[in-house]
Amino acid sequence: MKVLITGITGFAGSHLADYCLDRSGLDIYGIIRWRSRTENVEHLTDRVTLLECDLRDATSTREVVEEIRPDYIFHLAAQSFVPTSWRAPSESLVTNVVGQLNVFEAVRKIDHKCRIQIACSSEEYGMVTEDDLPIDEDTPLRPLSPYGVSKVGQDLLGYQYYMSYKMDIVRTRGFNHTGPRRAPVFVVSDFARQIVEIEKGLREPVIHVGNLDAMRDFTDVRDMARAYFLSLEKGKSGEVYNICSETSWRIGDMLDKLISLADAKIKIQQDPARLRPSDVPRLLGDCSKFRKDTGWAPTIPFETTLKDMLDYWRQR
Repeated sequence: MKVLITGITGFAGSHLADYCLDRSGLDIYGIIRWRSRTENVEHLTDRVTLLECDLRDATSTREVVEEIRPDYIFHLAAQSFVPTSWRAPSESLVTNVVGQLNVFEAVRKIDHKCRIQIACSSEEYGMVTEDDLPIDEDTPLRPLSPYGVSKVGQDLLGYQYYMSYKMDIVRTRGFNHTGPRRAPVFVVSDFARQIVEIEKGLREPVIHVGNLDAMRDFTDVRDMARAYFLSLEKGKSGEVYNICSETSWRIGDMLDKLISLADAKIKIQQDPARLRPSDVPRLLGDCSKFRKDTGWAPTIPFETTLKDMLDYWRQR
């Protein structure tokens, strides 16, 4: 079976490739851009086929899809950092929505039958209240960032192509996921790297932080990668699924846990530049629908995820 992963050089994409390579009978293909950073996949380049393509270009996308003719497409490529979407909203919208549109049109125009997973996001839910918690798939979509809007666009585009063309599409709304290889612009990885730099004497013993009172539903990326695969292996066509741990961590408590694992005494200092224009106080998901249809459940404790992230940065 042929598996195509868009965004294979990224955080979740590289872990999904690892998961697929541990299974037998799969030929793994990945899409990269000429300027893609490749450190996340350097350990597997001799086991996967990497093809250059810019998903924002319809012709390039169609040629790659026609060449591979995959059985599964995991569409993970995106501009995925929320603060960047505030600074460059058009970049997020074009990359995320038009890129996905070109994947759909490539599959449709060559009349190829395959299953497609769209990696959507809990950021689509946006402004949720305590009365909305835990968030299930019927919770209204009220995005608070250009990134969230772009993910709503991807999500609804997937529904439209399923309804209009009967394409075999499964939408997943992943809540926060983290782990080794996460870019340091994301909060848990940022804290872990700062701590390791303090341990090594590369910076003063002060952690610079944003909003520590926000609460987020974190899943280990390796559990998330397994969930992505199960979404196509067992998920129902046309459905949308939350993927989450169903546990909410306060950012400040997460930081305290990281510091407790550190070999240094560390102070905490708030940096106003790290605060978002708008933020959701608490995210807590309900993934009972996904668990029922696929049998998935997270298996890696968040404490293990935090330790592995510190070890990752120590090795870097």
